[in-house]
Amino acid sequence: MAIKRKNSKKYNSDVMPEKPVSEPFPENYAAYVTRGHKQNGVAILTAVTKKPENRMTSFEKMNAVRLGISKKDLENLKAKTRLDYDKLASALSVTRATLINKKKQEKFNAALSERIISLADIYSYGYEVFEDEDRFNKWMFRPNQALGGKLPYEFINNQFGREEIKNLIGRIDYGVYS
Repeated sequence: MAIKRKNSKKYNSDVMPEKPVSEPFPENYAAYVTRGHKQNGVAILTAVTKKPENRMTSFEKMNAVRLGISKKDLENLKAKTRLDYDKLASALSVTRATLINKKKQEKFNAALSERIISLADIYSYGYEVFEDEDRFNKWMFRPNQALGGKLPYEFINNQFGREEIKNLIGRIDYGVYS
């Protein structure tokens, strides 16, 4: 037995509107989409894309994973984030040797490439929200109340932790106390 809600309209799939409904874009659509941030954020994996990783579509990220991330791109990530090989290896859940032993143009496997893109995505988003790379890099190593007094860096070694950090950055972006 279906429950009918008050003032609800039943959807009829046989009836299609004559023309598609379109909503007007705001005059300053670019500013609207970027929520007031600088449009050109920071691209970290420059061999993969010229746009910031947090602005890449899922399809672009999947394609980058298929192609593989090169050691050169990992070096770019390392330089931007100021993480040494030990911290980078811990964040990516691999051994230090796995990161060091590749040649410049050699590519990492798909699983590791995905984690590298995910980490670059977080840093790219953080740089955009904090509007200062150095401030965000320092923030990653400061205890945070929203994380129970732990460092954001301590959470980025797995998918769920990276999601939590990205959500936390999003809360900061929208002005929610975090």
